[in-house]
Amino acid sequence: MKTTKTLKAAFLSLLLTCGIVSAQSALADGQTVRVGIMSGEDEDVWRVVAANAAKHGVTVKLTTFSDYTQPNEALAQHDLDANSFQHKPYLDAQIAARHYEIVPVGFTYVQPIGLYSRKVQSVTALPQNATIAVPNDPSNEGRALLLLQANGLIKLKPDVGLLPTAHDIADNPKQIRIKELDAGIVGRAIDDVDAAVVNTDWAIKAGIRIPQERIAQEKVERNPYRNFIAVNAKDAKAPWVKALVDSYQQPNVASAILTVYRGATLPAWEGAPQH
Repeated sequence: MKTTKTLKAAFLSLLLTCGIVSAQSALADGQTVRVGIMSGEDEDVWRVVAANAAKHGVTVKLTTFSDYTQPNEALAQHDLDANSFQHKPYLDAQIAARHYEIVPVGFTYVQPIGLYSRKVQSVTALPQNATIAVPNDPSNEGRALLLLQANGLIKLKPDVGLLPTAHDIADNPKQIRIKELDAGIVGRAIDDVDAAVVNTDWAIKAGIRIPQERIAQEKVERNPYRNFIAVNAKDAKAPWVKALVDSYQQPNVASAILTVYRGATLPAWEGAPQH
């Protein structure tokens, strides 16, 4: 008798569990998810993601942007369901400035930022009073200055974290002049400066030859600048979010990333192939 009751209880539990799973699947199935990305190479990567998502019954509708300031605002205003273009230091700076309630839900790739030049072949060849262009948004400027410090060009004040500015330069033996420009313009200004710190996607758009014109690059190991898919905090547990992340974190997407970005961008989720 006891055994019969136990079996009934187990069967009821199984039915309830199946009901919940079915309900979640139904919520994801037939869902249209609006995703904001940067225009250009990422569009090719996301075509593969969209094809994967279609197998989960999720339709991915892409909206492209030409600068970094728009996708989070569009997400916060619910003009998008998700975006995929940023790393954590950038999102943290945006949240501090604009009070967004946006959270990361799954890693995508990492783009090691590089120092590029058409005037010198190495960091040591940079002259006194060289002008180096850097992105002017807080997270990427900080990233650029940390790269310059790692290569011995400047020394920053202690404990500046990931968001130093030019005001945090404590030692500048070559009297490097820092020229702050919009992230989308830095790469195009390379002929007008001695060197430029450029995000990989913008370097490709600007026609910079990678790796031929790269004279320094940040380390990949323990890199805090891994990009991710982000959503509004209230949507973080929605079934379509898992379907979207699973659709991205696939071998065919990893292959697309490596091909589209010519090996200069690496898949960043756990277990992702790097070559």
